[in-house]
Amino acid sequence: MTSVAIHPEKLKDVIAQALGDKAREVRVALGEVTVVVPAARYLEAMRTLRDAPGCRFEQLIDLCGMDYSAYGDRAPEGPRYGVVSHLLSVSLNQRVRVKVLCPEDDFPMVASVADLWNSAVWFEREAFDLYGIVFDGHNDLRRILTDYGFIGHPFRKDFPLSGHVEMRYDAQQRRVVYEPVSIEPRENTPRIIREDKYGGLH
Repeated sequence: MTSVAIHPEKLKDVIAQALGDKAREVRVALGEVTVVVPAARYLEAMRTLRDAPGCRFEQLIDLCGMDYSAYGDRAPEGPRYGVVSHLLSVSLNQRVRVKVLCPEDDFPMVASVADLWNSAVWFEREAFDLYGIVFDGHNDLRRILTDYGFIGHPFRKDFPLSGHVEMRYDAQQRRVVYEPVSIEPRENTPRIIREDKYGGLH
């Protein structure tokens, strides 16, 4: 029998009490509790969310990197990179969103939570591959989606749409070669063309 989900405002109080000073902020956003934790307390806070009696978030259902450089509400000198996780408690029928910001933009790094939840292994590799976020303590941190010779991190806001290099098979050398991108960057503006009386409109 599934337990009834606790109201977000009540869950917010339960989580805030469990985390104490390990949380920078606990609020309800978009109908879900959001916890912001400092990078120095991230691993400790995540362990508490997994183990505390009123929390018991047994599953990490998502973890992704973020590049906040183009966010309108970001402070000009605020941290650029962050990690957002979604935790699920099957036993208590509740969810929480956890956000941590990387202290350094030049070398973004936070602790790995792979020892707490096995599902984090691939999620963290993806965030490393696409954003360049390093997860301290991850025992197999390497690219997972891009090619071995790929340069850069394609989900960063300043990554060029055409990439940095292109690859092709060279018949004379009988191997794949990498060369600088030869495509000129261009911007396409989509046009919407509809037939007369499309969808009953005149």
